[in-house]
Amino acid sequence: MWRTLALASAFFPGLFALGIRLLGWAAPGRSLKDRILLSGRLVSTVQATMATVSGITVVLNCKDVVHDRHWLAVEYIWVLVPYMTYDIYVMYLCHWHKSRDQRKHSLASVRSFLLQERLMVTHHLFILVVLTPVTQLKMQDTLLHKVNGILILVTFFLCRILLFPFMYAAYARQVGIPIYMVPFRIPLHCNIANASLIAPQLYWFRLICRKAARLYGGSPADKSR
Repeated sequence: MWRTLALASAFFPGLFALGIRLLGWAAPGRSLKDRILLSGRLVSTVQATMATVSGITVVLNCKDVVHDRHWLAVEYIWVLVPYMTYDIYVMYLCHWHKSRDQRKHSLASVRSFLLQERLMVTHHLFILVVLTPVTQLKMQDTLLHKVNGILILVTFFLCRILLFPFMYAAYARQVGIPIYMVPFRIPLHCNIANASLIAPQLYWFRLICRKAARLYGGSPADKSR
């Protein structure tokens, strides 16, 4: 754990700094702001690739992808902790360089960043403060774990499921037709695309509901599965 944490704490900022330096050498005409933005995107891409490869590895090596635990899934949490911390700082740095009033760093610039990027900062802090302890400790029976489960269930339903009827309702309101007529008014490929996107969301929502049912109403043996 500690070795992974230390390596990741050095890796992401180091890669970011290296990216800025290499871009300065390869493209000296680019401004510091451009180099910071590009280097930040490079590190984000590397982390996303690492997370994807880790996820694929876990899935391929687990017979039960819902209940089994893999060492890489547990260990990768200690990669995410320094990455999320680093990313909050880089988001602030990018915000400061993109702002029109580039004075010295101050509480005003931090406040402006927190207001503009409040959702992303909340997302990162939630992972650091809530999800990290939940994934590392056996907290199935704690109030925190149950509240976290409810939040996941509600946010998944609102953001992944209700998004689709909301889009249809918005279109119906715009053109002045009943919502049930929307599928017959929009191109067929739009309906097919939406159906292919919502189908896996419904499948995952079903799994989340089954897990929630075991967590809140099942036996202790079911809760540990």
